[in-house]
Amino acid sequence: MAYIGQAPANKPLGASDITDGIISVAKLTSTLDLSSNTVTLPSGVGGKVLQVVQSVVTAPVTVSGSSFADISGMSVAITPSSSSNKILINLDMCYGSEADVYASFKLLRGSTVVTTATSLQGSCQSSTFGANSYHATNLTHCGYSFLDSPSTTSATTYKIQVRPMGTTSRTFYLNRPESTSDANRFQTTSTITATEIEA
Repeated sequence: MAYIGQAPANKPLGASDITDGIISVAKLTSTLDLSSNTVTLPSGVGGKVLQVVQSVVTAPVTVSGSSFADISGMSVAITPSSSSNKILINLDMCYGSEADVYASFKLLRGSTVVTTATSLQGSCQSSTFGANSYHATNLTHCGYSFLDSPSTTSATTYKIQVRPMGTTSRTFYLNRPESTSDANRFQTTSTITATEIEA
């Protein structure tokens, strides 16, 4: 644009310079590229789901003994994009066992137990969660969730361990009852899911 005399100096726009509605979505470009810029959200804004990783176990898994042991397949690996983000773990599984087996479970991050019970009463054993199978033909359903703060951007594996508790060494069966001889028995699937939540 040509000027008579000196060109006007640049002046930043203020709120009073923009009439309501003068800037609309239609007047913006279709792509807003902020890849080289930092966008700061207002305080208290967060909770966005960034990624979801799930492991599904469709076949039966057997665990025997009287100490905690990994349940094959019941683990999931996730790599957080920021050390300040949280990881939500959701577990859903069915299991069977011999009559009166008390299954004690622990949730681990790598080799570290994430959380267990404290201030134990009487002869109670510490665990993350637990359940009781009453009969060899039964399936017991377990669900559990925990919001973890791993404080890392390295690949992180979460897994479930079980201890089949009883008066003697016991056996735990993931996805099936102990007794499978009847047509009324059924098998199931089990899942463990890790969801990264933006801080």
